[in-house]
Amino acid sequence: MIDLASYGEDFVTNPYPYYAKLRAQGPVHRVRTPFDQEAWLIVGHEAVRSALADPRLGKDRHKSDLQRVIDDEDPLLTNMLDVDPPHHTRLRKLVAKEFTPRRVEALRPRVQHITDGLLDAMLAAPDHRADLIEALAFPLPMTVICELLGVPSIDRDAFRAWSQEIVSPTSAEAAQDAFGTMAGYLTDLIEHQRRESADGLLSALIRTSDEDGDRLSHEELIGTAFLLLVAGHETTVNLISNGVRALLEHPAQLAALRADGGLLDNAVEEMLRYDGPVETATWRFADEPVEIGGTLIPAGSAVLVSLASASRDPQRFDDADDFDITRDPRGHVAFGHGIHFCLGAPLARMEGRIALRSLLDRCPDLALDTSADAPTWRPGLLMRGMHHLPVRWGA
Repeated sequence: MIDLASYGEDFVTNPYPYYAKLRAQGPVHRVRTPFDQEAWLIVGHEAVRSALADPRLGKDRHKSDLQRVIDDEDPLLTNMLDVDPPHHTRLRKLVAKEFTPRRVEALRPRVQHITDGLLDAMLAAPDHRADLIEALAFPLPMTVICELLGVPSIDRDAFRAWSQEIVSPTSAEAAQDAFGTMAGYLTDLIEHQRRESADGLLSALIRTSDEDGDRLSHEELIGTAFLLLVAGHETTVNLISNGVRALLEHPAQLAALRADGGLLDNAVEEMLRYDGPVETATWRFADEPVEIGGTLIPAGSAVLVSLASASRDPQRFDDADDFDITRDPRGHVAFGHGIHFCLGAPLARMEGRIALRSLLDRCPDLALDTSADAPTWRPGLLMRGMHHLPVRWGA
């Protein structure tokens, strides 16, 4: 049994050397999480992709005795990420019917407009310094997803606090409180939009139905709104901030991107591979005994799948610990793999590309602010992201 908490703050700051040691020992490890939960941790590119696509590693929490932070029946968990087929298939089909590539592409001018406004405000700072997360990486995706779903701007700071507590909990009690508060808020939001027949994605989901008349139930609407709101901004915050940090720490790569704008798309993919926004996928549970890499995972076991370890596996990527925007990063699993591959990946990629291009165009001398406190990292095994990212520019 490996106690991940025993690795201390160093594991939170830079987990990659620890994952490398685990990969060298094998693809499957019995671990205890910082919340004292026992699970099987899967590392390595081949094992991770196999596990994410294995139907025997399902989402049914009732088949495990895992110590849970929240109640299994919480309506926030009634979403496509937390259920198996055929329920998953049905929910994803209904959501995908409204969250279409056309709807995402139509957001491009608005994403650019929001980005421009945020950079206007940031660059007006008289000391030429800012926290890039507060100035750009957080408000951009939060504004986009909240506008898309119809969340009033006055509620966004509160929503951010609930979301951060849920995905990077400071304690089990605080996470439970955040889940309860958010469920109540989303219930009220859905009822308001149902009465007002408003525009936007959430209203469309309220109205949508399949060919046979199937539609999302009240609990499914709550769970879907929760998933879209949280996943719709948390991953992109970390994509932008982790990616910019990687560029600023690798000046030759930054110079190459400035010299050749055609590298932008590839640079974003390398950011996702090198230090992606999600460290481990959400919980899986073994429906039956599952053998991976010669290790038998018993039925009912909780399983954590390390996306971070997969994308740094030298068996898949040459010089995997090097940040290289000219490499072929295809095959990374930053957005997952299999039936639960992130539905919002196209939106996250669009926001990341627009934010990065606009930032570099308008800040030709952007650099890390070494006079400020060093960035600290958010707790937990789910999200891989910093609390703050101090930057400077100009004189």
